[in-house]
This record gives sequence, C-alpha cells and structure tokens, in this order.
Amino acid sequence: MAFNDLLLQVGGAGRFQQIQVTLVVLPLLLMASHNTLQNFTAAVPSHHCRPPADTNLSKDGELDAWLPRDGQGRPESCLRFTSPQRGLPFPNGTETNGTGATEPCTHGWIYDNSTFPSTIVMEWDLVCSRRALRQLAQSLYMVGVLLGAMIFGHLADRLGRRKVLILNYLQTAVSGTCAAFAPNFPVYCAFRLLSGMSLAGISLNCMTLNVEWMPTHTRACVGTLIGYVYSLGQFLLAGVAYAVPHWRYLQLLVSVPFFAFFIYSWFFIESARWYSSSGRLDLTLKALQRVAWINGKREEGASLSMEQVLRASLQKELTLGKGQASAVELLRCPALRRLFLCLSMLWFATSFAYYGLVMDLQGFGVSIYLIQVIFGAVDLPAKLVGFLVINSMGRRPAQMASLLLAGICILINGVVPQDQSVVRTSLAVLGKGCLAASFNCIFLYTGELYPTVIRQTGLGMGSTLARVGSIVSPLVSMTAEFYPSVPLFIYGAVPVAASAATALLPETLGQPLPDTVQDAENRRRGKRRQQRQERKQMVPLQASAQAKDGL
Repeated sequence: MAFNDLLLQVGGAGRFQQIQVTLVVLPLLLMASHNTLQNFTAAVPSHHCRPPADTNLSKDGELDAWLPRDGQGRPESCLRFTSPQRGLPFPNGTETNGTGATEPCTHGWIYDNSTFPSTIVMEWDLVCSRRALRQLAQSLYMVGVLLGAMIFGHLADRLGRRKVLILNYLQTAVSGTCAAFAPNFPVYCAFRLLSGMSLAGISLNCMTLNVEWMPTHTRACVGTLIGYVYSLGQFLLAGVAYAVPHWRYLQLLVSVPFFAFFIYSWFFIESARWYSSSGRLDLTLKALQRVAWINGKREEGASLSMEQVLRASLQKELTLGKGQASAVELLRCPALRRLFLCLSMLWFATSFAYYGLVMDLQGFGVSIYLIQVIFGAVDLPAKLVGFLVINSMGRRPAQMASLLLAGICILINGVVPQDQSVVRTSLAVLGKGCLAASFNCIFLYTGELYPTVIRQTGLGMGSTLARVGSIVSPLVSMTAEFYPSVPLFIYGAVPVAASAATALLPETLGQPLPDTVQDAENRRRGKRRQQRQERKQMVPLQASAQAKDGL
C-alpha cells in the first residue's frame, strides 16, 4: 500500500491540502446550526388561550376572567372558561372565581413574544393537542439524515466524493431556502427532510475527501479540525439566533451560504484514492499531477507519468479487490462484519445519548442562548483532550474513554436531586463534552478502519445507525412520565455498554489506510498471527518461571 508515499511525493500536507481542507470544512459551521436549529425556530414560549373575538381586552380584568389558573397561580396553557368568571378577588386586583366550566382553546392562543418574536410553534399553533407535531418536524429531519446517509454514502462510492458534495450543497441551499418560505407546516417538514438528507451527505463526504487526500500522520489533525469547526458552529448558532430571533429569517440565514459553497465546490479535486479503487488509473495520475503542481512539486508530478511503478502498484491493489464492494460485503466478509457490528454500536450509542442531551435546552430553566454557548464551549477542551489521546495512546482508548465517561456522567446525573440544578447542569455539560469527543473520534476511526472501496458505504451505514439513535432518543424522553430519572438512566447505560465494543476493534494509529477488502482481511489475520506468536512466547517464559519456582 504505497499510496501514502505517493501523497508525500507530491507535497504531503501542502498548499493544495490546506486550501481544500479549509474549503471543505467551512460548510460544517452551518451544518451544526441546521442540526439543532429547532431549539430556536421551534422554541415554545409561554402561552394561554385567546378569548373570543368580541372580548374587550382593554377593560381591566377582562382577559383574566377567561383564564383558569394552575396550582402556581399561572394561566392554564390549554384551557379557558366557557364564559367569563367573576366574583372572587384575585391577587392582581381583578375578580374571578375560577369555578366555571372549561373548554379547549377554540380561538387560538396568545404567546409571549418577548424572547422569540416568531417561531413555527407560534405561527402554526404547535401546542396543546398539536404539541407532538413540533417533535415530528425534528424527527422528520432526522429521518432525512438517515436516508441521506444511506443514499449518498452509496452514491459517493459509485460516483465519487466530489460529485456528491456538489449535489449536496445545492440541495441544502434550495431546500433550506424553501423551508424559510414554507406556507404551511407539511411543506416545511418536507423541505426539512430534504435538508437532512443533503446535510448527511455533506458530513460523510467532508470527512472522506479530506482523509483520503491527507498523509497518514496528519489524519488525526484533520479529524480534530472538523470537530472543532462543528463546535464553532454551535457558537455561531447562538449568536445568529440571538441577533435574528425570527424563525424565517434565521432559517434563511443559515441556508443561503450553501449557494456559495455550491459554486466553489466545482473547483475541488476528486480523491485519487477513489479513482484508483475504481480502476481509473489515468484520472488518478492526472489528479496527483495537478496536486503536485499546486504544491510546487512540478518535477515530482511530471515524473509520475513515467513511473511504471505507480501503475504496477495500483494495479496490484486492484487485483486484490477488483471492482467496487457492495454493502452486502459488510456482512459477508468476516473482517468487515466485525467492523460493521462494533462500529454500529458505537455510532448508535454516541448519537442516542448526544441528542438526548442537546435537544432539550429549554429544560435547563436558564437562557437558551447561554446553554447553547456553554454546550459549544465545553467541546473545545473536550476535543483537545480527545485529540491528545488519539495521537498519543491511539483511537481505541480515546473512543472507549469518551463513551464510558459520558455514560457515567449521565448515570450520576440520574441520582442527583432535582433541586441541585448547578450540579445537574455541570454533569450534563461534561457528558455532552465527552460525547462530542466521541463523535470526533468515531468519524476518524471509521474512516481508517474501512477499506477505500467501501469506506463511504461504511461511513454511510454508521451514520445511518447514528440517525436511528437520534430518532429513538426523543421517544425515550417520554419515559419520564413514569419516573423523572428513567431517561437519564437509559441515556447513560447505552454508551457504557457500547464502550465495550471498542475492545474488538484494531488500533489504527500510524497505520496506512486499507484500500481493498483483502487489505482489511490481511490486517485481521495479521493481528491473529501476532496474538498467536505472543501466546507462544509466553509458554517458555511460564515454563521457565515454574522451573525456577521448583528450584
């Protein structure tokens, strides 16, 4: 597998890699905004029933006469009196007895727009009997991400990373912009689903295209950079949502820049690894020569066309795994089957616990903008620690530790009393940071474990399991009706259990990327051979120790 040597020959992490990596990761700033956008565009303000249209609201106490109160003296959100009730004194000086018959809000609701002047909840009355529709919008977005991971992951292995990225940028720009002008809720949901599909493709191809153009020793840096850009996107969302609180303008603001990303993505250079794995050696040479020219290595690039070693080396790899591997190979081949099952557990657990924490920002009881900033800030030290562990100890320890610590934090949070809000918030923030580090690691780890011919499909399947986790996660929160801490126990137990799967995965620190299914199989056999040799070496040592004990 000499491809890493070829990358070093044409400049390694040179000018081309720096420019393309920057341009490819830039859209991730807004991808983070889209993933948690509904924390702001679908925020639920305080609300109460609107009285009949002929009610004289300018008269003191007239509005209160229609509103029954809950146990804390606040107006009921979903009920009103069938007729105005007066008679008993109320603390604000009005008179209401609150003993009359009640009915649902037949004339709509009045919302407190002091924090959010407009949200989809306010515009389409997604409260009370319709409150489940709010979660439906987010669930449909995640369904779109799931579909996109399956569809665009497969297409990227067939058509190439660059073509799929160009399509995804355009689809995100168009669907996101159309969602901002949606005339009704079903149309809004449809465009959000399309946005989710394309954003999943962007996430997968961003990592793959960058990893395949980078030398081995820089891959961890690229993976960490992508994670930090995503974290910065969370800061960006908090600032933009605070400055532009109207949901339509906010939706438009995070979607229009993708038209610019679509335009400059035409200048990306397709992965030479993908060209070679597809058997297109002429395009492989052209891509490498173009990169060499950009990196100031013109002589090295020109010499590549005369080096028959290049063609022989790539052809040898192609004969080991000729043609594109299908998704069926993930279960048919023993080496890939183990990778697929273990990585699926890690993807599901990370996403399941992550979205269980980040999609309920209003539940913390403080400013939603402040919590968004805190959740983004904790990613910075968490991912730095993860980066150091990834580069020093390896991918496997980093993946195991991040999931295990996240699960422990969430489990502890489940037994902390409800009135200890500072402790509970701190544990949630710490758990979220560990899960962010886990996401950072799993993207890099998956890309390094799967061979080139099926790497994008493998990433797509992993992302699919992650989306399943993000869809199931809101359903688990409904168990709080039985006991408030049940969701936290489930959110914590899943990543703790999944962390054990990392013990079955090989370490990839400093290892070249596998290009074919045969490479992955050879790596598995090599690991088994090494384990057998270690056991054989232990036998004489144990015999010698026993002999010494006998003496």
